[in-house]
Amino acid sequence: MFIYLSKKIAIPNNTRLNTLAWNKENGFIAVGGEGGLLKVLKLDGGTSQDASTSKSRGLAAASNLSMNQTLEGHSGNIKVITWNENHKKLTTSDENGVIIVWMLYKGAWYEEMINNRKKSTVMGMCWSSDGAKICIIYEDGAVIVGSVDGNRIWGKELKNVQLSGVQWSPDGKLLIFGLRNGQVHLYDNLGNFAGARPPSALSSASGVLNATARCRRSS
Repeated sequence: MFIYLSKKIAIPNNTRLNTLAWNKENGFIAVGGEGGLLKVLKLDGGTSQDASTSKSRGLAAASNLSMNQTLEGHSGNIKVITWNENHKKLTTSDENGVIIVWMLYKGAWYEEMINNRKKSTVMGMCWSSDGAKICIIYEDGAVIVGSVDGNRIWGKELKNVQLSGVQWSPDGKLLIFGLRNGQVHLYDNLGNFAGARPPSALSSASGVLNATARCRRSS
């Protein structure tokens, strides 16, 4: 097995990147960094003939950028990025708690909705598998579940907890929250507590974070 460098992408002013997420359905790559830097890239793998020629030579197919768009809207460092592949939406959040939902329109990304709770930093965001609902968790224990059209479904203030990650069950009936102390809490899709697992019941505390990492920072 051989690995080849297919594409090297320069970031303006060598801005430090904090997180990235790849949309596996449509091929978009979102990258977020300091100072509100947010870009959406898309790699064009070239023609099938190019791919066949490269393969016969034992080389990686050339990749060009078919999209390199800078999205304006954030001022703080980007912390969380997550895709809604079903509805072709991108959701991003920065250190100031600003959340922006972006939509694809005529080949470009535009701001569709913006929200700022102005109380705490977003620690994680995750869309349900059907893309109909998003769960947002904050550092202060607040949890908000909203619909894809921007309506709030329910909200909850979890007391005396420090949330670190969130994930939907595949059927969308349960939410799993990772806590910084290594615990896992389960809630149903209406916000009712369904159970907890202490660190001793898990292989390691880091396993909790790994289980929720995909929708926490996508990095």
